[in-house]
Amino acid sequence: MSKKVTILILAFTLFLLPTITLAAPVFKDIPEDSPIIAEITYLIEKGILTSDPTTDFGGDTSITRIQAVEILINALAINLENRPTPDFVDVNPTDEYFPLIAAIVDEQIMSGNAAGEFKPNDPLTRGQMAIILTNAFKLTGTTTLSFQDVDSSHWANESIQALIANKITTGYPDNTFKPDSLTTKSNYVVFLARILKPVFRKDLSKPAPTPEPVPEPVPVPVPVPKSCEEPSKKETFKVNVSVTSLWNKPNMSRKVDRPSTSIPVDIKKWTKDMSLSQKWWLVGKTDTQALYGDEVTVLKSTGNWVRVAIKDQYVPYQKEGYPGWVPKTHIKSTTTNYTNCSIAIVTSKVATLYNNNAEKKKFMDISYSTILPIIKEDEKWFYVQTPGNIVKLLSKKDAKTYKNYAAIPKPSQKDIVNEAKRFLDLPYLWAGTSAYGYDCSGIIYAVYKNHGILIPRDSFYQATKGTSVSKKNLEPGDLVFFAGASGKGKVYHVGLYVGSGKMLHAPNASSKVKIESMNAGTYKRNYAGARRYIVNK
Repeated sequence: MSKKVTILILAFTLFLLPTITLAAPVFKDIPEDSPIIAEITYLIEKGILTSDPTTDFGGDTSITRIQAVEILINALAINLENRPTPDFVDVNPTDEYFPLIAAIVDEQIMSGNAAGEFKPNDPLTRGQMAIILTNAFKLTGTTTLSFQDVDSSHWANESIQALIANKITTGYPDNTFKPDSLTTKSNYVVFLARILKPVFRKDLSKPAPTPEPVPEPVPVPVPVPKSCEEPSKKETFKVNVSVTSLWNKPNMSRKVDRPSTSIPVDIKKWTKDMSLSQKWWLVGKTDTQALYGDEVTVLKSTGNWVRVAIKDQYVPYQKEGYPGWVPKTHIKSTTTNYTNCSIAIVTSKVATLYNNNAEKKKFMDISYSTILPIIKEDEKWFYVQTPGNIVKLLSKKDAKTYKNYAAIPKPSQKDIVNEAKRFLDLPYLWAGTSAYGYDCSGIIYAVYKNHGILIPRDSFYQATKGTSVSKKNLEPGDLVFFAGASGKGKVYHVGLYVGSGKMLHAPNASSKVKIESMNAGTYKRNYAGARRYIVNK
């Protein structure tokens, strides 16, 4: 089992204490005289929960489906290896909880809904808890006792009857079970402890000495319609990894390239591990990159690779956009239209997406200029929809939001220059368009994209758009180009003019993003002209 998965199945906490000292609080909000201290302590001793006196247990908060899964995985010591891949529309192999979901479904303890969704971040109701626990521990039994709000036709009646028969539940003092109310963490772990250790069990036929952990149920929230999302008959395809490289041909990648072709990708490791000669090898092998959520058109498929075209990267020879080969696993299809949703554009060099749950565990890192639709927002977070159709959290400090891409206010040339300077000293990466590494045209494309302007991706196409500018009339923010044959041949390089005869550029694999003179040596000899994409007012 991988270290990552081992960490995932520890419930509710990130820190494992070497020993449990019962004299100290097991959690900051669970005092020694808590009515559930015995159950909590038992589960800690069994390694099902992990004590941390510095954090809150959050017993009064609702528990999500994936949190319930994590605890059951621990309680049952379920092996995560070699499980069949579940076919849920809202879960995919890139999700960090995927091995847990695959195992719990394979064990026939939990399943999805009629729409083919697992809904890992949805809160669990008390009725659902009854079914899950009876499935997990194969509890059976009936009794003449019942709750006034659960009749024989209720969808959870059989499981609730089994809980009564096994003295797992006493219900509430008013003889209700409240099956449609949300399950709290306290409810869930107390029921689990009663199943595992009979001494904790309660007899419904006798007056309960204390009510169940939370006397007042958590109300089921009224679903908020996702008004900006609309079903669509058209299937669209989006990049489902933080960055994917488009290869000139399929199956060209080397062993050293695996971090960039795997699931999930690790572009930081890829660029760090490559030697200089290995970086130079990429020239002519990779052509560009696409970011998380970028829309693509699938052109053809062979084996484990698909040829796609990136919609927002212009080339004159492919109407669908910039073409290239990527691993099939890097692309995800959807039939949901987010055109009416506002957008979040990542402004940090690298931003972190978090899972939409109480713990807000890290989901993945995404690059500068990544654009995702916003489902809702609060004071601190954007709730963004990912290509895998799962809502994740993006900190507002890492992004800006607009009604749509066309609504982004156009920048000044000075804005472009100042933004590009943020990436000084970033290592060069051939075909790079992410903040993990740019090539000469990639950094300019990314900065303009972040400010609401889509310019061509490659330098020789960038040199054909915008407005031509003479060298004597150059202004900071203009694009300056260089070509072979003393500037008369094909354009091979672009820089961003910053004034005083200097340009900001990413020279080659042996260098980094830097500012240097454009009026000396090869650059002076091969100067081929300039283009302006922004007219300063």
